[in-house]
Amino acid sequence: MRIRHALLAFAAGACAVGQASAEEGMWTFNRFPAEQVQKAYGFKPDQKWLDGVRQASVRLAQGCSGSFVSPQGLVMTNHHCVHECVEQLSTPKKDLVEGGFWAKTQKDETTCPDLEVNNLVAITDVTARVQKAMEGKSDQAANEARKAEMSKIEKECATGDDVRCDVVSLYNGGIYDLYKYRRYQDVRLVFAPELGIAFFGGDPDNFMFPRFTLDAAFLRVYENGAPAKIEHYFPWSPAGTKEGELTFVSGHPGSTSRLQTVAEIESWRDFGLVPRLLYLAEIRGALTEYAKRGKEQERHSKGMLFGVENALKAFRGEAHALFQPGLMAQKRAQEKTLRDRVMGDKAMATQYGGAWEAVAKAQALWRQYQKRYTMLESRRGFSSDLYDQARTLVRASAELAKPNEQRLREYNDANLPALKQGLFSAAPIYDEFEIFRLSWSLTKLREALGPDDPFVKQVLGKESPEQLAVRVVKGSKLKDPKVRRQLFEGGAAAIEASRDPMIQLAKLVDPEARAIRKKMEDEVEAPVKRAHEQIAKARFAVEGTNSYPDATFTLRLSYGSVKGWEEEGKPVPPYTTFAGAYERHTGAEPFALPKSWLDAKSKVDLATPMNFVTTNDIIGGNSGSPVINRDAQIVGLIFDGNIHSLGGDYGFDAKLNRSVAVDSRAIAHALEKVYGADRLAQELRGGK
Repeated sequence: MRIRHALLAFAAGACAVGQASAEEGMWTFNRFPAEQVQKAYGFKPDQKWLDGVRQASVRLAQGCSGSFVSPQGLVMTNHHCVHECVEQLSTPKKDLVEGGFWAKTQKDETTCPDLEVNNLVAITDVTARVQKAMEGKSDQAANEARKAEMSKIEKECATGDDVRCDVVSLYNGGIYDLYKYRRYQDVRLVFAPELGIAFFGGDPDNFMFPRFTLDAAFLRVYENGAPAKIEHYFPWSPAGTKEGELTFVSGHPGSTSRLQTVAEIESWRDFGLVPRLLYLAEIRGALTEYAKRGKEQERHSKGMLFGVENALKAFRGEAHALFQPGLMAQKRAQEKTLRDRVMGDKAMATQYGGAWEAVAKAQALWRQYQKRYTMLESRRGFSSDLYDQARTLVRASAELAKPNEQRLREYNDANLPALKQGLFSAAPIYDEFEIFRLSWSLTKLREALGPDDPFVKQVLGKESPEQLAVRVVKGSKLKDPKVRRQLFEGGAAAIEASRDPMIQLAKLVDPEARAIRKKMEDEVEAPVKRAHEQIAKARFAVEGTNSYPDATFTLRLSYGSVKGWEEEGKPVPPYTTFAGAYERHTGAEPFALPKSWLDAKSKVDLATPMNFVTTNDIIGGNSGSPVINRDAQIVGLIFDGNIHSLGGDYGFDAKLNRSVAVDSRAIAHALEKVYGADRLAQELRGGK
């Protein structure tokens, strides 16, 4: 399960300026290196092939990838990408996380309260327009003009609630592309296996290989109450893969930092990453204790604990990488090579030479502001679904009264459909869990900023964190989506008149949170954005535009092949089988197969491939990405990377980095032999 990744082992000769290993790269579809693929594998994807793959790929707006796998709107993704939906649809009497879910008929397909699926329909270069809006302006004014122009472009593009438009900064501002999506908000759960097989091996096996999981799930998008009619989808491969075969991964990698300066990486390592690890370790312990209160408490806190454990393991790998001298030495060497090239040219030196120092100077302010920013604006000090809803309502009442181009970006017209879907969601909220989370985070707020901080005093008053949490959670009516809708539609007048204690808390916090956000945007973001754009132009001048940009949770295509690796001198084969899963079963968590699998042992073919690894370059956000062959057929489903792929944030090592996928043969075989899900299996194989 992938969140964000960093480097554990980095090949000594990798990543010199302008160089990359053959499989390296998360490429945009409008700048894909088809000739490079042909040279390496003898296959050249043409424009028709690329367009078809793009149109069959989807994004789950909540942070994952997926793909259309039938003309009836069927979407394949990971179980861990729909875990929240499964949890929301569960009840104390019927725990679908533990027991799984299978819609035997179309009528049984159940709406996920919060899921949104996006399908990319067009990419347009808007670089000239955005850069023109910034011309001749100071850093702060240019940053504001950039955001305003992006909001304006997005509003012009988003012609209805079923259209989503995002202006995306690529190459750290070197290029701006407009991504236009078809938006689906009626998304229904079709199939999700038991957590016991979807996350078989649990945290001990996470980021490891061999693996034996069925981390797969199926959704369906609907239009006007009926399954959407889809023209472009990935057919199911009848044969799967074999070792050495060319594979493509089409998905939405979240973010990478491969183009960041050394100063930025060092600031994050020393002042961002270490506090993040401490926070994750503490909240994991607190959540573990909370889950011991009872079965129901364990059920409704499991999703958060799952995410925290995943993040903790990923960030530990990142820390291991960034505190190793080899990686930072290579990053410094890369930066020096580029800077030397720039300073060796008088014109480039005049234009771009000061950019790196500008970034370094801004880091001192980032370090000064980041603790307060994290606690207030990023809401680490106010961990609560109810508080999130309250802040959205408070800010919407102020922002929606402004012209579109002057609003905070998340409240512009193009983003309103997604905002309203989350705000009006019928997903359950549990008082006890809300009180636990909010009281714990308020304690961390006081600890981080100090009990004498005027803002902390203003928030807590004479109450303890637990007393405040109990009062605002118990007294709030925001658990009712109808109340939230009334407040949203009532605007500023309704918010001003509201005596809901959670609304009152959000109103109290908002001025201070906005103030630290403004400082961060004006004094850190603005100069860094300007410097990044200068560095991007310098990089284009030195290297050309034949490299790939950092990941931005936008659609990318990577290529590679099915291939194992060597670990401590021993080969790691690229495939596992059903037999291995049964051999790994101990009966005790996290190595306990579900009863459905134990009952089906005599019916399954134990030689069926279960999971496999490839050399494709991926990162967090690629979860749920389809693995396809040169015929654009489904051969697998990305769900993780090996331990060495924790280097994906800062670089790529083709010798060791591996993506981990569920084999398509495992998915089809399990549907038929373990679950008796013949309707779904037949649909995947092209039947009705």
